[in-house]
Amino acid sequence: MNWKKSLEDYRIYLQFEKAMATNSINSYVFDVQKLAVFIENNKLSYLPVDIDIETIKTFVYEISKLVNARSQARIISGLRSFFDYMVLEGYREDNPVKNLAIPKIGRKLPDTISTHEIDQMIEAVAMRTRQNQRNAAILETLYSCGLRVSELINLKFSDLFFKEDFIKIIGKGNKTRFVPVPQTTKDSIEIYQKRDRYYLQPDEAYADYVFLNQLAKPLTRAMIFTIVRQAASMIGLSKKISPHTFRHSFATHLLENGADLRAIQQMLGHESITTTEIYAHVDQSHLKKVVENHHPRRKFKNLKG
Repeated sequence: MNWKKSLEDYRIYLQFEKAMATNSINSYVFDVQKLAVFIENNKLSYLPVDIDIETIKTFVYEISKLVNARSQARIISGLRSFFDYMVLEGYREDNPVKNLAIPKIGRKLPDTISTHEIDQMIEAVAMRTRQNQRNAAILETLYSCGLRVSELINLKFSDLFFKEDFIKIIGKGNKTRFVPVPQTTKDSIEIYQKRDRYYLQPDEAYADYVFLNQLAKPLTRAMIFTIVRQAASMIGLSKKISPHTFRHSFATHLLENGADLRAIQQMLGHESITTTEIYAHVDQSHLKKVVENHHPRRKFKNLKG
């Protein structure tokens, strides 16, 4: 089995067996393609079924000259996944990347913005953009519900359970979760629905989508990025932010105000609590208040020996 055929089958496996999102699938396949290109450029005859660890080590050494440690770790992880698949399908008896060390990288803390900056951005787009009601509702929903971009652009009216104060989200791996929705977010979506959205006449295929463009079609990921960056520019925000910044801020602000990590994990749709724990490292200042307010020996005294 050659590299092209292996990658085609691997893509199908990731899509249907692992239920991965398209962007994730492309990243996984692209990382393995780097190895295939390395094999071709060096006029080597190795196929996925017989490539050995020494050749892969050489590839990793060469790629480390071009990318940082974080990218290198991601590539090794992607190769490990690919060869796990090869073993699973019976094409190989071993995974040559299984014991290959991944470079240690520091935990990257997520960027956040303050509640004041979020309020300013929402007010700015509501005042100064053509699609003001829609854009304000988008920013409000991103922050108040902690959604991923893919979850936002695929949000449907049939997913809105406003009477129960929840929205239904189909997250990674097609896993369903219910996220509480505050009144301000419900109000913002309903205003958009009665004004901007009311005048659109989408095809039946798109009628249930909440957020649409001027052509009455679902928004793209790129458009959400543009809306966020325009909003940041409107208030003179110098930080480089993205839609994911709202999700990070949602989790961080909940934690700072005393929310339980397990609850935040459920709302974000993280499979593992370790993914959520990164937010515990964003701002440690609230931890002192937790001890002062809740520890049984919180009334500290200056005892002299």
